[in-house]
Amino acid sequence: MFEQLGVIGCGLMGGSFALALKERGLVRRVVGYSKSPSTTALARELGVIDDTADSALSAMSGSDIVLMAVPVAATEATFKAIKPLVDPQVLLMDVGSTKRDVVDAARRVLRERVGAFVPAHPIAGKESAGVQHADAQLYHRCQVILTPLPQTEPELLKKARDVWTAVGASVVSMAPEQHDAAFAAVSHLPHLLAYAYYNAVSQQPNGAEFLALAGPGFRDFTRIAASDPTVWRDIFSANREELLKQSQRFRHALEAFELALKTGNLPATEALIRSAAEGRSQWHIHNPGSRR
Repeated sequence: MFEQLGVIGCGLMGGSFALALKERGLVRRVVGYSKSPSTTALARELGVIDDTADSALSAMSGSDIVLMAVPVAATEATFKAIKPLVDPQVLLMDVGSTKRDVVDAARRVLRERVGAFVPAHPIAGKESAGVQHADAQLYHRCQVILTPLPQTEPELLKKARDVWTAVGASVVSMAPEQHDAAFAAVSHLPHLLAYAYYNAVSQQPNGAEFLALAGPGFRDFTRIAASDPTVWRDIFSANREELLKQSQRFRHALEAFELALKTGNLPATEALIRSAAEGRSQWHIHNPGSRR
């Protein structure tokens, strides 16, 4: 059991982690800090945290486990704020959807203290952000990707694995570069396509009429286009190189369909459809219930 969890960023992800540890009796006390005082006030009112901290550094004080649940663009500034209290006896994790930039920031700022940091990415979330949507079951049956550094303390890495496993997650480790390449393909590109597709339909002269006729297929395809714009702006920017590679791959796949349609090549069209249909029917998600 941990004596105190410090949550830096009391939103959906940080709040859900706090509730998960509380529900399973893994922590005695939770202290939270958010940039917005109203967020921490609501988190306390909802019982997500037990006490509020007036700074990120204060949330570190007295904590033996700390979760940074801040936008990826705020990671480096958060490291700078908490560096004086980063300690090899305290488990420090993040929940960022990109990892190479996070690891680079940790190396730049934490330097000799970087061994206390275990980069993490829980593949979970909701379209609705905010601590009011925090859920103790959010991480149950999801995957959590850890991207430890060579300097990461082995004992802290074990603690990270153990705590995520205790809240019901399946833990996988990989290099930061491998993580970002993989999630550009299976997470970041789908969000980019969903945003682009919704804009393409809605911004046509008859877009409103088309949307009025849309059914479950359109709803399911565009569900993630309702995700937080600022969060995904930062993710796209942080992982832009890998995302652009995947966008080009998609463009080539789309062009193959367009060519088959332009030339009236029905066998080629069917072959492209069949390849995807058969592959999709045989694919099974490894983390059911995940949204991100």
